[in-house]
Amino acid sequence: MKTTLTATLAATLAAVVLLAPGFAAAQTSAGSDAKPAAKSAKPAAKVAKKKPAVNANRTNLKTAAKNVAAGIEAAEDARTPDELAIAERVHVGKLPCELGASVTLTPDEKQAGYFDVQGKNFKYRMFPVATTTGAIRLEDQKAGAVWLQLANKSMLMNQKQGIRLADECMSPAQVAMAENMKTNPPASVLDAPKPADGKDAPAK
Repeated sequence: MKTTLTATLAATLAAVVLLAPGFAAAQTSAGSDAKPAAKSAKPAAKVAKKKPAVNANRTNLKTAAKNVAAGIEAAEDARTPDELAIAERVHVGKLPCELGASVTLTPDEKQAGYFDVQGKNFKYRMFPVATTTGAIRLEDQKAGAVWLQLANKSMLMNQKQGIRLADECMSPAQVAMAENMKTNPPASVLDAPKPADGKDAPAK
């Protein structure tokens, strides 16, 4: 009986000894987990405020408004069919003028009917204007400049300044016309009209 009790106590003691390290480790682990939890309670870091995103609808409206304004401006600058027909008759290139001067006319490739007219100390952007005389007329209304093309010569004037910038400017076609006019001068408005039968009217 005594031997059995002793064996039982020994077995119980051995079990306690075996379980003791695990129990101690569990207690240690629980303690270590609890302490950092208390210390880790720190205030949350401040989140940087983000700038509000640009309103996409507002941007689209601004873009659309700019496109509409550009379209209106282009429509206002567009030349009429009659003006475009006049533009086709303009002599372009470098035209020599009197006193060794020259004027260069260059058609605008991006906008039909417009010309860059330039020479020494001047440059104008011109477009055709209809006339009642049949002469070809280009104007830069902002600068007050006028290019007048006749059959035998052209000239450039600045109406704001009241001066003629270039005269006797001629393209090859105008040179030929000027020579023809020398040999076959046009009838003057002061000359008496010839009768219908081609005979000179009798002197009175």
